[in-house]
Amino acid sequence: MKNRITELFNIQYPIIQAGMIWNSGWRLATAVSNSGGLGLLGAGSMYPEILREHIQKCKKATDKPFGVNVPMLYPDIDKIINIILEEGVKIVFTSAGNPKTYTSKLKDHGITVVHVVSSVKFALKAQEAGVDAVVAEGFEAGGHNGREETTTFTLIPMVKEQLNIPLIAAGGIATGRGMLAAMVLGADGVQVGSRFVASEEASSHRAFKQMVVDAKEGDTLLTLKELAPVRMLKNKFFESVMELYTTNPTKEELIKHLGPARAKHGMFEGDLEEGELEIGQIAGLIHDIKPAAQIVKEMFEEFEIAKKEVANF
Repeated sequence: MKNRITELFNIQYPIIQAGMIWNSGWRLATAVSNSGGLGLLGAGSMYPEILREHIQKCKKATDKPFGVNVPMLYPDIDKIINIILEEGVKIVFTSAGNPKTYTSKLKDHGITVVHVVSSVKFALKAQEAGVDAVVAEGFEAGGHNGREETTTFTLIPMVKEQLNIPLIAAGGIATGRGMLAAMVLGADGVQVGSRFVASEEASSHRAFKQMVVDAKEGDTLLTLKELAPVRMLKNKFFESVMELYTTNPTKEELIKHLGPARAKHGMFEGDLEEGELEIGQIAGLIHDIKPAAQIVKEMFEEFEIAKKEVANF
């Protein structure tokens, strides 16, 4: 398939694996890239030298394009950017920060830059900053989310109306039919997170993957908007946050309650009670754990089938 996204990244399918913290190590990134999509390393959960190790392993495991996702709200960002430059990474997705901070520096080194946004306003700011494409992520998405609570179904056409550069849809997309819907609304490609969490190659704990598979409609909720809005599965920790909200807590009290490394304990180490378990609403449509290559293959096959069905309407 050829379109603006496949040509921008030199990939076979316009399917990008999201750079999810504690899920997106070199095994997942290379599996997706080798299958014709674009794999991303999730730098947000890696110390700088760990990121270097994962980049080097990616370069050995694939000759296909891959990239690094850099959430700018995490520490050591300058060190991470320098490692990306030193290791010759060709594609960088930035998020959770001002796209002007690093876009020019990255592009000066020949890097393709994409920025993740949750609103039309920030999509336009990213375009103005000179990024090559934008990921517009709807309210359905897992992990850190937008405060506007705009759903993917409404966000994509609103961004498309204003944007000139390629547009990637994210949030609530895990199937070929979802991919087709996003592209009918104006997207040039899709970024998929939750579906790849439930893959064999994801670096997250097997117990977390199984909890994603077992999730039903309504099992996730967005909370902690005073800090950085995050969608997570309901568990003992989540319920304790809801109980804390009944006391009208200060921002400082919420930070103290969250504590350090809560997401690592949950998603990477498998603490399903006290961990922060980030996942999207689409988890209710994920029913198994399978290889990333199979996920890519089945998504595109379903996309093609759905496209033919729509043509017969």
